[in-house]
Amino acid sequence: MKILVTGNLGYIGTVLVEKLISNGNIVTGLDSGFYKDCNLTDYVKPQKQIIKDVRLINEKDLDEIETIIHLAALSNDPLGELIPGITSEINYSSTKSFAQKAKNVGIKKFIYISSQSMYGISKTDEPLDEDNSDKNPITEYAKTKWNAEIELKKLADKNFTITFLRPATVFGASPRLRSDIVFNNLMGCAYTTGKIDIKSDGSPIRPVVHVRDLCGYIIAAKNAPEKLINGRSYNVGLLNCNFTVKDMVNKVKELLPNSEINYLPNANKDERTYKVSFKRITEELSSYYKPEWDLHNGGLELIEFYKKTNFNSEIFFGSLTNRIKKINELLTSKKLDNKLFFN
Repeated sequence: MKILVTGNLGYIGTVLVEKLISNGNIVTGLDSGFYKDCNLTDYVKPQKQIIKDVRLINEKDLDEIETIIHLAALSNDPLGELIPGITSEINYSSTKSFAQKAKNVGIKKFIYISSQSMYGISKTDEPLDEDNSDKNPITEYAKTKWNAEIELKKLADKNFTITFLRPATVFGASPRLRSDIVFNNLMGCAYTTGKIDIKSDGSPIRPVVHVRDLCGYIIAAKNAPEKLINGRSYNVGLLNCNFTVKDMVNKVKELLPNSEINYLPNANKDERTYKVSFKRITEELSSYYKPEWDLHNGGLELIEFYKKTNFNSEIFFGSLTNRIKKINELLTSKKLDNKLFFN
């Protein structure tokens, strides 16, 4: 199958391309190139690479493509607040336009990688399901993801299948590792400094999913029949994987027992907390993928990755593995303009 992956030079996309190609697919990658030099190890390249901002996609870029996996976005809450208006332009407006172009040229399947951040601050202790639970997005990033889902769902019909995958907070090793997401951050901090720095009181709940399990479920959506997944949203994660930050800290301490737990005195209270149901994806896509990773084996994998890459505090704290630092570096050096286009 001929597949276009947007955002293929990111943390998730790098792993996804490897898995798609190993399964015999022909992959075209389309990426702005913000993080193209952020790889810590060699990686599997797509058969064709387009360096282009998602806001500039045209119908010619979609020649011969059968399925689109749309990962590209300003990809977390702090980055989403960086330049007012740009997050909406990239994550919402360009996504609507892109999906419409895909439909116009006859693409059959469009898999949109959304986010669980749309649940925001949950007012219930019950696990949140895809359709009936309140959406309470409190950041620009979360709002753009939810609004894009609403608009894209209107395009779904018998000839154009759209599926929405809402990943839990991702963790695990990737050639383009991110250290700015919670479990990776806790592990990296412990490994490089001997301390587990905690930036909240430890009580917020964060559902998690390993990057390879997320990619497995993306491929499952690609392979599943249209009548099952068309117009449907799926929370992506594992049953019994709603952890507090304190739970994750305890796992890091177990894996790196010489590390010291350190609650930062000036940490902001993080009010985003939500418990998510993974019943739908577990039941409906179990014939197409069964998850393989948990915090324990994912943590062991990270330790091996750190050893392999000579991971150190400079990498952990620097722009190679922290996305907002990389964008600020590109802005400061004038390689990006104030609309995040390359000069």
